[in-house]
Amino acid sequence: MNDEDVSFEIKRQSLSSPPPRPSTKLPFSVGEERGDGCDVFSGRWVWDDDHRPLYEESECPYIQPQLTCQEHGRPDTDYQHWRWQPHGCSLPSFNATLMLENLRNKRMMFVGDSLNGGQFISMVCLLHKTIPHRATSMTSNGSLTDYNATIEFYWAPLLLESNCDDAVAHKEIRDRIVRNDSINKHGEHWRGADVLVFNSYAWWVNGLEFKILKRGKFEDEERDIVEMPTERAYGIAMESMLQWVKESMDPTKTRVFFISMSPTHGHSKEWRGNADGGNCYNETRMIEDPNYWGSDCRKSVMSVIEEVIGKWKVLITFLNITRLSGYRKDAHVSIYKKQWRALTPEQLANPTSYSDCVHWCLPGVQDTWNELLFTKLFYP
Repeated sequence: MNDEDVSFEIKRQSLSSPPPRPSTKLPFSVGEERGDGCDVFSGRWVWDDDHRPLYEESECPYIQPQLTCQEHGRPDTDYQHWRWQPHGCSLPSFNATLMLENLRNKRMMFVGDSLNGGQFISMVCLLHKTIPHRATSMTSNGSLTDYNATIEFYWAPLLLESNCDDAVAHKEIRDRIVRNDSINKHGEHWRGADVLVFNSYAWWVNGLEFKILKRGKFEDEERDIVEMPTERAYGIAMESMLQWVKESMDPTKTRVFFISMSPTHGHSKEWRGNADGGNCYNETRMIEDPNYWGSDCRKSVMSVIEEVIGKWKVLITFLNITRLSGYRKDAHVSIYKKQWRALTPEQLANPTSYSDCVHWCLPGVQDTWNELLFTKLFYP
């Protein structure tokens, strides 16, 4: 995906109006609030050859070449046929018509990095199956229509203003810096959204310390920069986001979600217990150990998210996709994507050296993230 702001516009549809919602329900919800105590994020993956995948890769023209694993030679399709089954309950079936009707005349915006961009594309594909092709259009400038639904993606990998905000030029930046108290730089573009889906994690994991720009410009030779532990800087960004939500979003009319960290599978020693130098390359089976968690880094960052969200009195729904996605070492794009640069002979001789163990094939795991988003949006 070119990491630019894109929107998916749904033209006028002849769909019936949704049933009226009691005023006591959360915005967009149509089902009763869950009273069974079921944790939809705790469960197991089950094989489902009847209903999976939810769409075909070849049928969705919006999947970017970084995520089209079949087109780029992946020989197996098993990763497409797993369904998430919570303990003690089941997820409601994704209903694209219900989603579109409740987003009529509204905006749904995914904000974050390329992983959130992948979830955005997954949502577009899930909706695309239901509506006529002639009724949709993908734009690259974030333009909106005057009616019906618009699904958008906004590139802001660190949420705060940063030196990584250029949608193309960020790829070469290794020394990442964010500006202190700068949430409104991007936040001005989020205003007016009816559903906001945030994520931010991958771009923070760049070392033990992170740089905060207090004064000056990113490119200045003389500038006021403070270095602090990454977890502390990440916490500041989370608090800035929640402060913005508190000041800018009406909880009686809008919904805000935060997607927890997307796990990577870059070191097979995490699940095999040895230092063989492997990663997700050539992995076609998921991790079956129900107690598997992954690196300690995941635990520490997750604790920051949970602590910050827990202490703020802001109505935000936390979608904990980390543990369930952590089992899925089989579902990354690995080497099966468009390579933007020619591979060297050394790389070609060692596929693990260029295997992408961060992003996910579509259809796949990120469709489940959207099923969970759908569940919490309509059946909280």
